[in-house]
Amino acid sequence: MTVRPGLFAALFWLVLLVASAGRAETPDAAFETLLGEARSAAAAPGACSQPGLDRLVRLYCTGKIRIGVREYYPLFGTREGQERLGYDVDVGRAMAKRLDVEPEFTRVNAASRIPLLADDKIDLTIATMGHNAQRDSQVRFIRPHYYQSETTLVGPKSLDIKGWSDVANRTICVTVGNGSNAQIVAHNARLMLFDEAGVLPDRLRDDICTLAAQDDSFFAYYFTDPRFADRFDQKFGFAQVPWGMAVAPSGSDRLARALDLISQIFLRDGVFLRIAQENRIGTAFLERQREVWNRPDCNTATGSKDRACVLPALTAELEPTPFAARVAAFEDWIEDRLGIDLQLPMFKTMPAWQLFKDGIANSLILVAGALAATLLFALLLGAAQSARLAVVRWPARTLTVILQSSPVVLTLVISAAVAHALFPYSSAVAIGAAIVALGLMNGSNAGQAIAEAMQSLRTEQGGGAASVATGLYGRAVSRSATQIVSFLINAAKGTPIASFIGAPELLSALTDITSFASGRASTYSLLLVFYIAVVIVVVWLCGKLRLWLERRQVAA
Repeated sequence: MTVRPGLFAALFWLVLLVASAGRAETPDAAFETLLGEARSAAAAPGACSQPGLDRLVRLYCTGKIRIGVREYYPLFGTREGQERLGYDVDVGRAMAKRLDVEPEFTRVNAASRIPLLADDKIDLTIATMGHNAQRDSQVRFIRPHYYQSETTLVGPKSLDIKGWSDVANRTICVTVGNGSNAQIVAHNARLMLFDEAGVLPDRLRDDICTLAAQDDSFFAYYFTDPRFADRFDQKFGFAQVPWGMAVAPSGSDRLARALDLISQIFLRDGVFLRIAQENRIGTAFLERQREVWNRPDCNTATGSKDRACVLPALTAELEPTPFAARVAAFEDWIEDRLGIDLQLPMFKTMPAWQLFKDGIANSLILVAGALAATLLFALLLGAAQSARLAVVRWPARTLTVILQSSPVVLTLVISAAVAHALFPYSSAVAIGAAIVALGLMNGSNAGQAIAEAMQSLRTEQGGGAASVATGLYGRAVSRSATQIVSFLINAAKGTPIASFIGAPELLSALTDITSFASGRASTYSLLLVFYIAVVIVVVWLCGKLRLWLERRQVAA
């Protein structure tokens, strides 16, 4: 049988076509194609001045990528002068080099890393951010993930904590925006929030924090210090979560695709692994991932979308409230009718709802306590400053001058420190310390007004340094009614600042809620409405008090 040359050639090309069709495109080739398209788009006349420019194209227009990194997270993101150090920083440099642009770093923390993306202040965040399902609506995570950790609970060795049942009603120090905060709250623990993780070890050392929760990768650095390791240990771990770099959810599709491919290549080739080794962090996860991304089924241009290759986001579903569906429907109705993206997370899950209710109750207790303390200290300090004996009068006046000269935050901190020295730190102690501090601050001013009114009455009666008479002092209180009322209102308006020392009032509760839920603007708008209503009620009540005092003065 004779095979014709034309038939042989056709068969050859058919076999070659089938073979090439069976070979999947490599991530390297897909990456080069994508970058070539972006460079060409950026080189087109007038392209870089177009509004709504694709973020990947914009990188080649500006020649840089803006990366958000942390500055107070040892081994991952720190800063010494102008030099940035850490795993996340080096990953950012490597990503920028592969994109052939310059990295421009911006400081972020757990609370700001997502808002800065949304505000287009940065293009990419590489900031120890765990990828949980709740965040998928806020950012677009780069996959595969570049690291993994779990949250660990750290406290004094003398404290017997073995599981969740041991942390109920305890206060745990955390950072705002930490993805594991929701799980902590769900086990009936309170949160004391800090902006930076780097302060947590110090707060443990000075006993402000009895327990602190943060990534095990973070505490690994501090446990290398023998003095820290002698006092503290890890109680238990939870919420194992993959870490994700992230970009803005809109306008970043091509940039995200390019970063997906780089991440895949870096895991396959051990680039992330080498960077981790250079920064002395754990490498077990990256070693496992190198094996995954060298598998033929994963080492393809579509590997980052293959569920058999990429890790799933952590799913930490919280128990919904009985009315969660109605709240969601109301949010949708508002958006459809008014175009307002209203978010009410405090009504959707049981942990948030409980925090919200407790926050309102504690706020009302705090307001009532601050009003009572202000009035009490006003009467006591007013009487002391009006006293005949100098040994009583001058210490009261000195205390008043000190309180009037001190920032309210400093007074709160000192009050909390004294309370902590006398009692174990708790939410009740924090509220009590805040009531005393606010009462002293405002009561000293009201007391001075009473003392001045007392002096004025004595002068009118020619009493000079006469002893304080009950009737005369009552008239002095009535005469200074306007000033007393003013400082009572001021005390009510100042109660939200008590969150600074961990008092679990509504501002603190809503900050807890927004640390694991979206809707920050809506949440704090509700806070504003609550305090406006509280102050209106206080103003009305104080008006009644002023009228009553003024009537007493007239009657006298």
